[in-house]
Amino acid sequence: MHPILIIDDDAELGEMLTEYLAPEGFAATIATRGDSGAELALNGGYTAIILDVMLPGINGFAVLKKIRSQSMVPVIMLTAKGDDIDRILGLEIGADDYLPKPFNPRELVARLRAVLRRMAEPGQEDDSDLIECRELQLWPGARRALLQQQPLDLTSTEFSVLEILAKNAGKVVSKEMLYEGALGRTLSAYDRSLDMHISHLRRKLSEVDDQMVIHTVRGTGYQLEK
Repeated sequence: MHPILIIDDDAELGEMLTEYLAPEGFAATIATRGDSGAELALNGGYTAIILDVMLPGINGFAVLKKIRSQSMVPVIMLTAKGDDIDRILGLEIGADDYLPKPFNPRELVARLRAVLRRMAEPGQEDDSDLIECRELQLWPGARRALLQQQPLDLTSTEFSVLEILAKNAGKVVSKEMLYEGALGRTLSAYDRSLDMHISHLRRKLSEVDDQMVIHTVRGTGYQLEK
């Protein structure tokens, strides 16, 4: 069973999800306040966190900031349907994915499995799977990234996006390929989550090496400069 944490003040929803997720292999703990949820998230050893935006105590964005200050555990945010600002802000702070309410529990299971696949138990660094692009080095098995010998702190989704771009350095990678390979779902209209992950990667790469550039190829996808 995968231990997960659901931080949502809707106790009825939490109970329903707990019952639904158990047969799918997830053991859920429920927190109904932001402050207590943040404490559990940082001390509970969970493999993934489901985080609502609107919470008593402190809101979901503040909880996410606390989590990201100490942990890269996968976080899926629950947002109001059609609220682009919440989705964008959550991704900017470091959420791995989002799911608008109301949602089908089967979709939540699919999102959880996707982030857990990306965060499969890291192995030892093995140069046989080393991916290199100039001063960038990636070890997919260990989920470790170095740029100019400096470690990069990446979320699971950011690592997966960068891995695909690095494997295809110098080539244009379509958005469809990145959505399916890194986010585990198909591209849909008005979904800007990939754009936000690319934005985070650009910032993190440029802080170490401003020559490590990800180009936007309008209407097609992205290209990591070789």
